[in-house]
Amino acid sequence: MDARRDADRTDTEPVDAGCADARPTGRGSLTFVGTATTVLRLGGFTLLTDPNFIRRGQRVHLGYGLNSKRLTDPAMRIDQVPPLDAVLLSHLHGDHFDRVAKRGLPREPPVVTTTHAAKRLQRWGFCGATGLATWEDWESTRGAERLRITSVPGRHGPAGFHRLLPPVMGSILDLERGGERLLRAYVTGDTLRVPELREVRERFPDIDVMITHLGGTKVLGVLVTMDGRQGTDLVELIEPATVVPVHYDDYGVFRSPLVDFVAEMRRRGQDGRLRPVVRGDTVELTAFPHR
Repeated sequence: MDARRDADRTDTEPVDAGCADARPTGRGSLTFVGTATTVLRLGGFTLLTDPNFIRRGQRVHLGYGLNSKRLTDPAMRIDQVPPLDAVLLSHLHGDHFDRVAKRGLPREPPVVTTTHAAKRLQRWGFCGATGLATWEDWESTRGAERLRITSVPGRHGPAGFHRLLPPVMGSILDLERGGERLLRAYVTGDTLRVPELREVRERFPDIDVMITHLGGTKVLGVLVTMDGRQGTDLVELIEPATVVPVHYDDYGVFRSPLVDFVAEMRRRGQDGRLRPVVRGDTVELTAFPHR
């Protein structure tokens, strides 16, 4: 396991990959930057998720003196991020909100996150940070469009061990226009496939796209994010129309690569839902055919 106690001191930025010019069509799109970092364009709204912009070879802190080396480069620099309506942060860990984000993100857009993370972000000058308890929501309007983000359960490790890690939330994103829902997305956050997630399906049926944090992350030998098997278990529980996998090969603590998930999805006949996206590329997000 690549979790070490020596700190990295370099802060150089990644090379220009040119993907900041991607333009969406239709109801939504996702541009994959790396780790769990994406640019989501949902109707007229633009969101950044889990900003992680350090480059390959640098390290992020995992807590308790541990850190891990990044194995990939992000597909854009932080100064290439388009103007944002909000930042969506699943939890405050170094591979989800790093020192580059702390230094370089604009302070004006709200950061929708856990109550734990919001308190820290506010101390850092992100005065619009908004903490949500489970099932609470945040809304924004733009003309006739409304974006609602609802915090849903997540557990970053086995019961008990998860208390050693920052609290995490999943998120349901509902895009509406004139009172009609156009798109529903589920961002899982760093969670295991735990019983609490059954209520996500009960409260939010007809999920169009599930953005799934994978990687089979292990900290001190303990699994704290879904591997290929658990990720497929969650697909079978939620039954989204499409699945976009992220967070699977960027750090040494990630032990279950994307091929594990793809193989398990294929073995169970779920591969028709898959929409893999490589760093720097954009995929369209579409709704169920009946909407």
